Amino acid sequence: MQLNQREKTAFNKHLIYVMLEGVILGVLALNEFVFIKSLQGTNYQLGFLFQFSMVLFVFLILINEFIKRIRSRKKLLRVVAWTTRLPLALIAFFPHSANQIHDKPYFHYLFLGLFLLYFLGNIFIYPNINYLLKNSYRHANFGKLYSYATTLNKIVMLVVTFVYGYLLDMDNFVFVYIFPVVAVIGVVSLYKLSSIPSPPDEIIIKKTGVFISVKKSIGEMVNILKSNIPYRHFEMGFMFYGFSFMISVTVITLYFYDALNLNYSSVAFYRNAYNLLAIVLLPVFGRMIGRIDPRRFAVIAFGSVGLYVFSVMATGWFPNNFKVLDVTVYYTLLFYVLFHGVFAASMSLLWNIGSAYFCKPKQAGTYQSLHLSLTGLRAIPAPLLGVFFYEQFGFAVTFALAVLLSLSAVGLMLWSSVKLPARRLI
Repeated sequence: MQLNQREKTAFNKHLIYVMLEGVILGVLALNEFVFIKSLQGTNYQLGFLFQFSMVLFVFLILINEFIKRIRSRKKLLRVVAWTTRLPLALIAFFPHSANQIHDKPYFHYLFLGLFLLYFLGNIFIYPNINYLLKNSYRHANFGKLYSYATTLNKIVMLVVTFVYGYLLDMDNFVFVYIFPVVAVIGVVSLYKLSSIPSPPDEIIIKKTGVFISVKKSIGEMVNILKSNIPYRHFEMGFMFYGFSFMISVTVITLYFYDALNLNYSSVAFYRNAYNLLAIVLLPVFGRMIGRIDPRRFAVIAFGSVGLYVFSVMATGWFPNNFKVLDVTVYYTLLFYVLFHGVFAASMSLLWNIGSAYFCKPKQAGTYQSLHLSLTGLRAIPAPLLGVFFYEQFGFAVTFALAVLLSLSAVGLMLWSSVKLPARRLI
């Protein structure tokens, strides 16, 4: 693969960015377990912690209009770095024992506030990543270069999560030393991302006010859902899947802690080992999604959620396990790792490019913004509903509900793809 100088420069900076982000994501992979085990947060607070990572997408329509009016994306990303990443260094001042945390519960709210701020930065960062890369990589090389960078990111994340889990088992409060380092890495990574050259002579034209632009954008998205029935079915399937995923993800963390009493090393294994399979499957699924109806491809992604949730639920019936070093390996949770790997690989593609199969190229941005906005809407109730169902009815009922919603998403996708075949317009 021959790269021109612009591609080489951008790819080198991109690799450094994803490597640094891999360190951060490796630490954040255990964030919810740290909150419930070390900080002794409540179930609903844990629900909010997960919710923050998704619900802010509701504001993406407004943020997109704002970003379009920014003259310097480099400056924007660097402001985001200092205001959303660096504050994580305040965790260095947290108490170093459970007793001290118990006496000062306001640290729970400070922790939640810091990560609300952190995730707020993502709605500024995500739209700019593809913008910078698509203007740096030629179309023929974009997918290959992006997949190489993604592979590096996952490898770094794997290593960091396992090491971090081992350190947490040695000292449950080692995170007070880790997060200040993560804060600095977060600033450096965004500086590196912002150094990828933007298109020259970018001209910003303000034709209308922000309020009018946003209103027009919302109207356009409503019209899409009304007129494009196959895409509407696709998003309805995502809604069923989204509730299945979101009501189960926090409860699975609680299950690992309350029911299985896992240590950090074990959770690090279950939260990360599936990425090994995902790395292998990504090229296979990458070829597949371009050849079949995206709703049929969605059957794989949506169905794998139900299968891995069922695998967790089955641990209650078949609790047999064995130990490898400090990791407790449940036989049924090996299927959880397997199906989670399928989910991670398929959903990473379906999430990013699935909506583009229902529209013309010039509409792809609008369709994806609509997709992400709907993600934010379902994130408002779903994580907290999962905690509610768990506290009212227990683990088994909550997991069964998640499996049922997953099966509903699969059934809708199969029915829709038969009744209304999609026209490929790209």
